[in-house]
Parts: sequence; C-alpha cells; structure tokens
Amino acid sequence: MWKGVVLGMSALLLVGVLAVALRPAPTDPPRQAPTAGNGLDETDLQGRRGAMVDQVVFTREADVGRVTGLIEAGSHQVFTQGISSPTVFNRLRDSLHTAYDLSYGTSSELTINPVGPELAGGELNPFHVPAIREALNRLIDRRYIAEEIFGGLAVPRYLPLSTAFPDYARLADVARELELRYAHDPEAATEVIHREMEGLGARFEQGQWWYRDEPVRLRVLIRTEDERRRIGDYIANLMEDLGFAVERRYRTAEEASRLWIASDPRAGHWHLYTGSWITIVIQRDQAEGFSFYYTPRGRAEPLWQAYTPAPEFDELADRLQRRDYATWEERQAMMARALELSLEDSVRIWLVDQLNASARAANVEVAVDLAGGLSGSALWPYTLRYTDRVGGEMVFGTPGILTEPWNPVAGSNWISDQMLIRATQDPVVMPDPFTGLYLPQRLAAAEVTIQEGVPVERTLDWLSVDQSESIAVPEEAWIDWNAEAGRFVTAGGRHPEGITARTRVRVHYEETLFEQRWHDGSRLSLADFVLPWILIFERADEQSRLFDIAHLPVFEAFQRHFRGWRIVAEDPLVIEIYSDQIYPDAETIVAARAPTATPWHTLTLGILAEQRGELAFSSNKADRLQVDWMSLVAGPSLPVLERHLREARERGTRLYPEVLGEWLDDDEIATRYAALADWHAERGHFWIGNGPFQLHSVHPVAGSLVLRRFVDFPDPADKWLRFTTPMVPELTLDGPMVVESARVGIGPVGNGPLAAGGGEGLEDAEFQLFVTFEGEPYPQEAIEQVQYLLFDGRGELARRGQAEARGEGQWRIGLSAEALATLGVGANSLELAVTSRRVALPAFASHVFATVPPGGMEEAR
Repeated sequence: MWKGVVLGMSALLLVGVLAVALRPAPTDPPRQAPTAGNGLDETDLQGRRGAMVDQVVFTREADVGRVTGLIEAGSHQVFTQGISSPTVFNRLRDSLHTAYDLSYGTSSELTINPVGPELAGGELNPFHVPAIREALNRLIDRRYIAEEIFGGLAVPRYLPLSTAFPDYARLADVARELELRYAHDPEAATEVIHREMEGLGARFEQGQWWYRDEPVRLRVLIRTEDERRRIGDYIANLMEDLGFAVERRYRTAEEASRLWIASDPRAGHWHLYTGSWITIVIQRDQAEGFSFYYTPRGRAEPLWQAYTPAPEFDELADRLQRRDYATWEERQAMMARALELSLEDSVRIWLVDQLNASARAANVEVAVDLAGGLSGSALWPYTLRYTDRVGGEMVFGTPGILTEPWNPVAGSNWISDQMLIRATQDPVVMPDPFTGLYLPQRLAAAEVTIQEGVPVERTLDWLSVDQSESIAVPEEAWIDWNAEAGRFVTAGGRHPEGITARTRVRVHYEETLFEQRWHDGSRLSLADFVLPWILIFERADEQSRLFDIAHLPVFEAFQRHFRGWRIVAEDPLVIEIYSDQIYPDAETIVAARAPTATPWHTLTLGILAEQRGELAFSSNKADRLQVDWMSLVAGPSLPVLERHLREARERGTRLYPEVLGEWLDDDEIATRYAALADWHAERGHFWIGNGPFQLHSVHPVAGSLVLRRFVDFPDPADKWLRFTTPMVPELTLDGPMVVESARVGIGPVGNGPLAAGGGEGLEDAEFQLFVTFEGEPYPQEAIEQVQYLLFDGRGELARRGQAEARGEGQWRIGLSAEALATLGVGANSLELAVTSRRVALPAFASHVFATVPPGGMEEAR
C-alpha cells in the first residue's frame, strides 16, 4: 500500500513535499474562530459601527523580502501583496510574530500583442499569426516555471479556467485531453513557427530571423516586482534561441501599464508582456472568461479592441457570456469547444496558477477570500481587527498605490487600487469568501423568476426562485435611451408587439436605504441609482458627447440580453430587472442584476468634464482625444473638476432633467454640491463613497494613502465576523502500487459505481480516500461529490465515475477486472476531485499505480 497527501489533478496542485511544507508549523499562532475577535468580548463592541480599526495607512512597499522583518519590527501590520516565493513563505511561516492566509485565485500568463502583420513602423509582428501564438503553448515548459521559478508554489495552467475553481473539476476530462495535446514539445513548436514565419516573408539565415533586411526584433515587457522577472527572462531566452532579436524592457506595474494598457498596440512598444490576474471572488461559473480575455467585449483599452477572434470563437464566447443555452449538457459542450478555440487563438498563453500567502501580524485577524486573498477580499474592510482590542491604526504595505486613475466609470482595474476602492464602497450584495455565493448587504430580499426549463439553482434562503412558462416585460419598463430627447425608451415604445425575457429579478432594498449617508454627509437618493444607468446608454450613443467607441463591444453584449428594468416602488426601493442572461446560481443572477448606487454629484462633474472634451472616463478615449484619463483623487484632473464644481454649484446644474428632475429638487442639489465643496476643501480630492472607510488623504509623491473609519456607517462592527477559517478538504489516498490486470474471479463482489459491466461484477483493485479538515473527518453531508478519473499510461481517459461513501470522511473506489484490463500493462493514474458544500474550491488527489500481467507481481518485486 502507498499513502500520501497530494493536491493535484493532471499536473498536481502541489507536489507532495510542498503540500506538507504548507501545513501550519507548530509555532504558528492558533487559528481560532472568533465571534467578536480573539480576546474580545461583546462589551468591547457595544455600540461600535462600521470598521473595527480607526485608521489604515497604506505605504508603497514592493520588496516581499522585507515583509517578515517589517512585521516583526512592528512598523507594518499587514501586506497586501500575495507571497509566492518559497524562501519568503518559509520565513513568514516560521516567525512567532507573523501569520498568513492562503488563496488560490492568482495566475500568471503571457499577454501577446496580436496586431499586424506589420506594426506602425513597418516592423514585422510574428504574433499576428494565430498559429505562431498557438505554438508558444508547446514551446513553453510550464512545469519548469511552476517548480523552478515558483519553487513548487504554483501549478501548470493551460486554459482560461482556474485549476482551483469548480469548472475545472467539472470539465476535467476535456482539460486533461487539451493539456496532453499542448504538452511541452519544443521541436513541434519550432517547426510551426518556422513554417509560419516563412509564410510571412521572413527568412532564417545563420540562426537569425530577418524581414526586409532587418532583424526581426521582439520587445518583451517584463514586470520586475515578483517572479515575473524570471519568467520574462525565461521567455526572452526562448525567443532568442528561436533566432529573434530580443529587447528586454523591465518595468514596474505603473510603468508597464502605460505601454500594454494605455498605448495603441500598433505603436509596437511591446510584443509580449508578463501578465498576471487575480480573481477576487470564487468564480462558480467561468463562462464569461472567453469574452473577457479574448474579445473586444472584455475591456475598453486599445489592446482588447485589437482582438479579432475567429467567428466561431467570437459567437461561442458571446453565447457563453449571455448563458445562451437550454440545458447543462449543452453548456458543458459549449465550454469544451470554447476551450479548444481559446488555445487556437492564444492571445494569452496561460502559464501557472499560484498559491499565495497574505502576510499579517499574529495579533491581526481579517476575512480573506479563498480566491482573491486579502487584496481581493470584499470583506477585508468589514472584518479587519486586532485580536485584543477595538480601534487603533494599522499600516499596510502594498506594491502599488494609484497605479492608474480612479473614476467610477472606467477607472483603474489594478488589484492594488481596487482593494482601496472597495473599502470606500458598500455593495448591495457580498460574496461569501469561501463559496462565492452572494449574501445580502443592502437588500432585504430578492425574487428570481426564470423561464421553465432554464438550468438555474438556488442554494441560500434569503432569496426565492420560481418558474414561469413565459415572462412578459411590462410596457413601462425602461429598455433603451434617447440621447437627443434625454429620456428613457420604454419596452412598449420599442416593442409594441410585446417582448419576453428568460429571467426577472425583483430586488427589495433595506427600508432604511435612503437614511444612509455618503462620506460627505449627504443622503443617498434615487438619482444615485438612475444616473449610472443613463450613462451606460449615453456612452454607446454616437449622438452623445459622452460616446466612447471602446464602450461599444461591452454595451452591445449587454444589449443582446438586457430586456428592461423598472422602479416598482420608491421607498422602500423595489426594482425589477428583465434579462435573457442566466447564471447557474440564482444568487449570482441577483448580484449581476441589482443596481448599485454611485453619488450623482461626483459623477456629474466627470460627465461635464468629458462633455467639454477636457477629460475622459476611459483610457482609450483619453488616448484618442489626447486628454487626461480622469482621476477623482489626484493629478491634473482635480483643477478641472474643481472648476466644474464651482460652475455646477452656481448654476444648480441638474443633468437629464426629463428623468432626474423627478427625484432632484433644488434643495438636494444645493446640499449635495455644498457638501462636496466642503469635502474637497478639506481633503483635496473628489472620491466619495459610502463604505466602512472613507478616503481621508492621498499623497502620491510620498507613496502613501490614508483611510479612516466612517463613523456614520449603519452596520454593527461584528456583522461579518463569522467568516474565519475556510474548511478546505484535506485528502489522503491509499491504494496498491502494483495490480495484476487480468485476475478474474478474485476479490470481493463489487457493489460500487464501477462494478456494473465489468468482469462478472468482480473487482481487482480497491482504493481508499480519507477526507479530513484539521485532523477530523470531513462531514459527509458537506461533501457534494467525489469524482474519479482513471488514465492509462498514454494519458488517455479510460473511465470516470463517482466514489462510494463508506462513513464520515471515508470513500472507496473499486476498479473491476474489466476496467483494469483496458489499461494494458504499465503506469496508470487514478485522479480524484472532491467538491465541498462548505468551500467552492475543489480538492484533488492522485495515485500512480502499475498494471502488470498475471504473475507479474513477483517479477515487479
């Protein structure tokens, strides 16, 4: 028998040694489950509202090697950057003064500039050719990156599916086949690249590629703050070995963003970029990833607008984004085909999924998202606390501050910026950091109606789900916008014959919603919900001065599923939204549909500035108009916005009076502008939110930023403290190392899922899986399923099925004689995927065994 703990599917999530190394050391602080924070009692929190600390100071610190020392010295309490360096992790793990939380949602990839075949300067861009991009998948050794560069704190990734999220387990057989098809094969990759380069008119002489008597030069944009520096050098070396002249451009996040995000890719500032993404919540459904990563619908930036996916891939990505399928089986088939097409397209080469550790002082607790870690956690501002006291100040180290401009329409998407922005906002729903299911924050209830036969499930009881044969959209629902008239177009006006939808979501907001305040002291109003909706349509209308061509792909995708929305009641607020887009989880449908508020008075300043051509919400429009990308917090945008505030206050400016005039009277307009003027005079910026922290001060030159507790936040400080330690299953798999493949008639009679149809019901090999958490058996009712995949020596899927439950934390897989006989003689792999109802991340285990002919057991010894 062989026993081992492993966490992997086809490539193993972690090699065995590192899986053991990542267990908390005996010196680690105990992981308790506080109700009001370890060492705190109810009296400490009595009457406390909002954040449990008074102030958080963010300072720029990109050197992860200093993390442990700075925490031990007491100068910092938390670091936002995920740690993936084994050396730093071991130091962090072994310190008595530090603690850490693990997350699984970060990935590294190679972003490719696909424009061409020639760039603006006449240079050849080989990566315009999809076949060359596709060949890079075979050229790059992902296992080398995972094991040598990341020291085992990463696993190879080939697909636009995170290996740690549910869809990877659901599509495990498809994923495995594609991983084998695109396995490391540098000879095959080189052959394709040579053939395609010659087709472009390039010639290969004396080990060098030439085009129009000039060397073919590639610019590799390499991030310097983490392991991507070594990844970039590795990729650059591969390109040089192929005969390309390579220019290595080492840049920080902010420096690199000016090139790969903000500049026109046709300018040729870069060909390859060492990209990285962090998924801030557990994605229970990754169907939107194809549109986001491979089509112009993903983002407004110039790079995305240069994407030209094949028609089949583009249509499939769009359908998956809209969830245009009738059954789950159809959805799975569409996902499988999209995975194939994504590799043929390969404007991104996925490299690895990382395991990241978020560092904190031992006396600090915070809710960390299993996907996004600390920096991606929606709950961090609601749960950050010292374990022994309420209040106080904390100092955070972060690799970047104000990496890109902040504005509420098309501002920065960098994780370091978004973490700070989330602290200042209060969403209407909140993702569970362990399951990804959404919970109500500003909603009292929600009702979801779906068309009969649509595959949607409900898990939580705060919302209801029912079915209807047909869902008619009310005639008075708003479905479009008339920019010239400045009013909404109704469903009845656009579709006099009537229109139906696949879903209707009715959201009931809290009764006290309009008693709540923005950070500048002004109260929320219905205009804060309506103006952002107007802007969605205005930015897509060519007759509007707010028109942004980069917004069109996103808007067109939205318009293909949007069927209207209407205000059912104003106080308490009830809104209905109609759409043809679905999600597998009803909770996600509500999260995607429920309108959220943006302060209309700050948004108005930005609209006025863009209407006059002085600033632009998006980087794409800013680049085209040669104006500043709008920032409400720092830089040259502030004087422009200040001037518009003065003018708006003097004139009592009310945008779109045909619509907003119903909810904005002169008193509210004057009160809002006065409050914003006072706010700006005191703090020097225009960033207004309603979250548990407010943006107190910004210091771009010094590289620091200060958040302070918002004392008027409505919720008790302990509202979200129930989220402590995620119950990630720990797997131990036992089984034989060698099995005789043709022993018929030996062994117990099979009654498991595999017994039917094999060897007259006889089984020849048995494997035992033990599922635990912190040493205790994992509750059987908490396990959703235990799926197995059996691969032969060629790596082909021989059989799949479900394991048999044998008591708390125990599962059995029995392989029949017939099943073993199909494997032939040689090494095989049994791989298990365990999905839990307590956490959304699947856990994996793998066992390698050999099948030998009868009598081969003695020979093997």
